[in-house]
Amino acid sequence: MCINFRPPDPEMLAAVMGILVGLHELDWKTETWKDYPAPIVRRGADGGREGVLATYGLVPRKRQRPGNYFDTLNARSETIGELHWYKGPWKQQQLCLVPMTAFYEPSYEKDESKAEWWGIGMEGKSMFAVAGMWRSWDGDAGLETSFTQLTMNADSHSLMKRFHGREDEKRMLVILPESDWDEWLNCRDPEFARSFIRHFPAELMVSREAPRAPRAKKPKAATAPVPAPPKNLDFGF
Repeated sequence: MCINFRPPDPEMLAAVMGILVGLHELDWKTETWKDYPAPIVRRGADGGREGVLATYGLVPRKRQRPGNYFDTLNARSETIGELHWYKGPWKQQQLCLVPMTAFYEPSYEKDESKAEWWGIGMEGKSMFAVAGMWRSWDGDAGLETSFTQLTMNADSHSLMKRFHGREDEKRMLVILPESDWDEWLNCRDPEFARSFIRHFPAELMVSREAPRAPRAKKPKAATAPVPAPPKNLDFGF
């Protein structure tokens, strides 16, 4: 399932969603990976949209027991109300929007033994939003926020069923149309929230090959800096 995506820049986020809330003073990378900070949008105390910088993965690695690490980047919508780490925030309807301009998935259509990475986005390189869920943690400098993305089965989706291996279950992010953004953020009923979990039209989406940049060579010196995760080459999204 999706393990990295490309968030919008602050100017695009402000133009499309109408939020700032200090995000111009903060910085995030052009691609988001596990435990990286990225902007999310949630319901504020005044009932309007609130922009927050949060880390990707509902349970950050630093909050996990050493030697027993696990991923919470994507929450399966079918079991979100049952699994330990998700059921609390889901019951409290701590819902958010995860804005992005592209996400990345592996394809094995050309070679079943080797993944080719593809970027998926919208026509016109426009920003879109994925249904997410957030939670807060007590940190040294105050409350810290983390988030996860909701996913659903994509066996019948004409575009997203092309990705991942032949034997893998086909999954896709729950992309919300703009007309649903505020209703999702203001939802307080877990059962009603499930009505938003549906396939986004494939004809409104585009996909392009997004080859990974070459990995940095392993440094010889033990004290050399560890290279960052490999980046996707910019292919237009």
